[in-house]
Amino acid sequence: MSTHTALPLRIAMTTLGCKVNQYDTATIEDRLKAEGHECVPFAEMADVYIVNSCTVTNQADAESRQLARRAKRQNPSARVIMTGCYAQVNPKAVAKVPEIDYVIGLNRLDDIVRAVKNEVAVERISVSNLRKEGETPRVDTLGALTFSGQTRAFLKIQEGCDLFCTFCIVPMSRGKSRSVPPRVVLEQLDRLAEQGFQEIVLTGIHLGGYGEDLDPAVSLTWLLEAIEERRPVPRIRVSSLDPHEISDELIHLLAQAETLCPHLHIPLQAGEDTTLTRMRRRYDTALARDVLLKLREALPHAALGTDLIVGFPGESDEAFARTFTFLEESPLTYFHVFPYSVRSGTTAAKFADKVPQPVIDARSRAIRKLGEQKKAAFARTFVGQPLPVLFEHTRDKNSGLLKGYGRNYVRVMATGDDTYMNREVAVTVTRTSGETAWGEIERVKSEE
Repeated sequence: MSTHTALPLRIAMTTLGCKVNQYDTATIEDRLKAEGHECVPFAEMADVYIVNSCTVTNQADAESRQLARRAKRQNPSARVIMTGCYAQVNPKAVAKVPEIDYVIGLNRLDDIVRAVKNEVAVERISVSNLRKEGETPRVDTLGALTFSGQTRAFLKIQEGCDLFCTFCIVPMSRGKSRSVPPRVVLEQLDRLAEQGFQEIVLTGIHLGGYGEDLDPAVSLTWLLEAIEERRPVPRIRVSSLDPHEISDELIHLLAQAETLCPHLHIPLQAGEDTTLTRMRRRYDTALARDVLLKLREALPHAALGTDLIVGFPGESDEAFARTFTFLEESPLTYFHVFPYSVRSGTTAAKFADKVPQPVIDARSRAIRKLGEQKKAAFARTFVGQPLPVLFEHTRDKNSGLLKGYGRNYVRVMATGDDTYMNREVAVTVTRTSGETAWGEIERVKSEE
C-alpha cells in the first residue's frame, strides 16, 4: 500500500442488511465528514468505495462481493473497503476478491479512517475476535448524529447476541451481547434532539437483552420508562423484540406512554411449534399468541409486525399449514417474509431435510399475499379517523404530495406546503389503497 493520501476525498458507501448496519454506516459517514471528506452516492465516481456488508445468507455474501466489483469497475483507481458482518465472519474469503483493497471488521472505525487515507499503519485485513473468552468488546458510544434527508434517526443501544438460533450467523459476526449504559443513551438522545429529529428509533441486534450485562443490571422497560420521563423528542420507536421479552409491564408502559409509538416488530420466524424448536427459538406458539392478544387488547390501534422464515428445513406441508393458520388468526398487521436460504456455518445448514425451492417459493407467495391483505385491512381501519403524522423532508415522487408515517407506521400522503415537513400534524384519513392512506391535514385556528 502507498503512503498517506491527500484530503479531501470523495467517499461512497453502500449498506446491505439490517437497521443496525444502517446505523453503523451513518456513524462511519459522520466520522469521515468530520475528517474533511465528502460523502457521495455509491453510483457516483469516488476515490474510495466502502461496502458495509451483510452475511445473514450466502446470497448476502455474494451481493457484497458484487458491489465491491462494481465499484472497482466504476473507478479502477479507487480503493475499495469491505467492512460489516461478512468482513467480520470470513475475512480471508473476502480478501481473496482481487477488487477489494481492505477488509475491516466490526468495531474498527479508526482502521476504516486510516484505510480511507491509505495509511501504511493499517493492515489489509483488520478483524478482532468479538467472542473472545474473558473479554467483552466495547460498544461505540459516540454514534451517528446525521441521517441525511431523514426525519427519523436511529440510535444503537445494544450490540451482539448470545442466543444462537440455528439459522443465524449473527452471534458470530456481532459478538457477545453488550449494552450502552443508560446515561450514555440519554445523552445521545439529547444530542439527536438538538439536531432537530422528531423521531428516534432504538435499535440493536438483540434489543430484548438490553441491560442484562450492565452492573447493576437493568431492563429495556426500565430504560424506556426513563426515556418517557425525559421525553427528548416527540416520538420514540422500538425496533424488534421477541415475544418472550415482552412483559406485562412493557405492554402497560406502551399503552400509557406519550412518546413511545404504538408499533412493535416481533420476529416470530414461524407459527408452528416443531419448527420453532428446530430453530432454537425461546418460545412456543401459545406464548406468542398470548402476547399478541395482550398487545392488541392494550393497544387496539398498534401496528404489530413480524419476520417469517418460510421453508425452514423439515417444514412439512402440515407444519406450514399450521403456521399459515396461526398468522391468519393473529392480530399481526404486516409480515416481512424471507424464503429460507442456507447460511454456511450455522447449525441449520447441516440439516438434511431441506425443502425444495419451488415449494419454498409457493409458500412465500402465499404468506406474502396474506401479509398484504392484513396490511391493507389495518390501513382501512383508520378511514375517517385522525392520525398524528410525521411528514418527511421529501415529497412523493409520483404525486408530489407530502408523505409521512403515523405513530403506528401507517404510510400517509396529503396535500400541503413545505412548512409541514419534519412536523407531526393531525391528518384525517379519507381513503386507502393497499397499505397507503390519503388524508387531509387538520388546520388549527392559527393557520386559518
